[in-house]
Order: sequence, then structure tokens, then C-alpha cells
Amino acid sequence: MISTEQLSRWQSALPFWLSFSLIPLVWLSSLYGGWWLLAVPVSTWYLFGALDGFFGLNLENADLEATEEDLHWYRILTTAWVPVQFLMVFGLIWYVGHTDHLSTLEKLGLFFGVGVISGTIGINYSHELMHQKDRTERFLADVLLAMVLYSHFRSEHLLVHHRYVGTPRDPVTARYNEGFHRFYPRVLRECLLSAFQAEKDMLERKSLPWTDSSNPFFRYWALQGGMLVLALILGGWAGLGLFLMQAGVAIWQLELVNYVEHYGLTRKYLGDGQYEHVMPRHSWNAAHKVSNWLLINLQRHSDHHYKPNRRFPLLQNYTQIDAPQLPYGYPIMTMVAMVPSLWRRMMNPRVRRWRDMYYPEITDWRPYNKAALPMPR
Repeated sequence: MISTEQLSRWQSALPFWLSFSLIPLVWLSSLYGGWWLLAVPVSTWYLFGALDGFFGLNLENADLEATEEDLHWYRILTTAWVPVQFLMVFGLIWYVGHTDHLSTLEKLGLFFGVGVISGTIGINYSHELMHQKDRTERFLADVLLAMVLYSHFRSEHLLVHHRYVGTPRDPVTARYNEGFHRFYPRVLRECLLSAFQAEKDMLERKSLPWTDSSNPFFRYWALQGGMLVLALILGGWAGLGLFLMQAGVAIWQLELVNYVEHYGLTRKYLGDGQYEHVMPRHSWNAAHKVSNWLLINLQRHSDHHYKPNRRFPLLQNYTQIDAPQLPYGYPIMTMVAMVPSLWRRMMNPRVRRWRDMYYPEITDWRPYNKAALPMPR
């Protein structure tokens, strides 16, 4: 018998299970092809953008005194996604290799949609899992990242991004006036190198070489290799190609979000290689209700960087007084980011207002724009 209290907990978590509604859509796309192949991209970008406009903002904050029991269904959500995504990716690889009703172009369209899901939802859930102390949850994060061949994101995010966000040392902080199409190749190159260097530096502090078995890159490579082999076994060379395609789309989705989250926001340089502490004002905040359900409060990014150990249901919303606000949720903002001229027209005035509001004493922003200030220690 479910108690009233347990039912209440389940109901409060239920909206965040919205992401699971994308799974039937992608399977219907595989069954019918044609216009159905647009179902996932249209839903994640246009439909959820429209629903944000209809349902508005959620400015309420959860009780920070919530117990682990209160968070039970939220934890189940992120862990349950891992086998669901695994079955989606590899089940579809097997399926398209054993059916002839989809053309090559339709198969590519199908796995574009799969990549949208594994990037928008899968990498986002891995982000939540990798921040937890529980070793099982962290391993599940590795499994999700291996499915998109981006395992080093865990090392880069935890050891580089959170430490150096808003400084020249952080590849993921998009510079003012840097368009996404310049940002993207730079980040792909720099993040892999910075992640490997961060792990190497940690081992050196323990007087260990990078080749030591404790280097997580060996686990990353093993998991990614296993995923590639499985795709090849289930779908042959075509299946491997489709797997690679969904991984590429997923990575593109992740870096689009990374671009939006910190564009033009920098921490004040204090001198002697030191920067101010990370504050809510160093990330863009978005309180749009439906896209926060879909993205498990990722858009409350200001609080995530301020308090990285908070689970997603406890992330707090901030007003304009404490954090800069995006005009729309991520579904719309990521589409705008693909058009640099439109992005600059929308966001550059907001960055300039942010500068005037928080740092009126800084009159020359050119060193920040060029990321020419000394690296943080």
C-alpha cells in the first residue's frame, strides 16, 4: 500500500520523467519512416520551446532540507535512463540492419534523432550522475558517455570546467563575440587535451605516470571500444556508421548547450594569477518550466556552478539581481546559437548590461574578450 507521503513524492518527481516520452517517438520513427523522422527534432526544439511559452516560468525553489527519501524518485529517474538509452541505441542498430523498409537516407535521419536524444537527455543525465559521490552513479555516467564516444567529458567537466569556468583556462567558456562555429572546433580540440592533462597532473602529484592503471582514460577507452564493437556486431559496418553518426550529433548537442551556458561571462581578475570565486552571476540562468522538466533543471545552471554537489531537484532559481537571465529556454537558445549574427544581436546587449551591473569598475574589457589574462593557478 502506497502512503500519501510516498504518492506525493512520486507526483512531485513525475514531470521530470518527461524525457522518457521521446523513446516511443523514436521507435515510431523507425517503424514508419517518412515524416515521422522529424518527430524527435521537432519535439525537442520547437514543441518544448512552444510549451515554455505557454506554461511560463517556474520561480519556486525546492526545500534544501529534503532527505534522501524525498529524492528517491529523482534518483531512480537518472539511473533508469541508462538501460533505456542502451536498448534504444543498440536495439535500433540491430533493427535497421534486419529490415528493408527504410532507405539509407531514412536510416540517417533516424539516427540523427537518436543522437538528439542521447545528447540532449543522455549526456545531461550523465552530467547529473558524474557529480554524485555514489560510485555506481558515477560509473553509469561513464556508460552514458561511452555511448556517445565522449568519455573524457567527465574529467574535463569535473577537473577543468568547474574549477576554471569564466577564465582563460576553461575551453568551454565561450568568449564574447565568439560564434558557435568557431567555438565548436576549438572546444573539441582543447577539451580532450585539457581533460587528459588534468588527469595526468593528478597522477603526477601522486608520483605516478600517466600510464598508471588508475588513469580513468583507460576505462574510458575500454568502454568506448566495447560500444564500437557491439555496434559492429549488431549492425555490421553500416551499424557502426550509424552509431558514429548518433555520437557526433550528441556531442554537437552538448557543445551547443555549453556555448549557451556561459557565453561572454567572465570572473573578475584579482591579480597575481587569482580570480574571484565562482558566483551565480557567472552562468546564464533560465527558469522556463517545461524545458527544465525535460532537462532536469540544467537551466538552473547558475546554482549548479555555485553549489555543484546539489542534486538537480534541489537546484535553486535566481532572479536578475543575482544571475543573468536568458530570454528563452535552451531549446530556442541553441537554435539561435547556430546563427551567429542573430545570436550576437540577441545576447551581446545582455552581456554588456551584465558587465555594467556587476563590474562597473572595469572599463577595459579587451583583455577578457581575448582571454589574454594570466591563467588561474
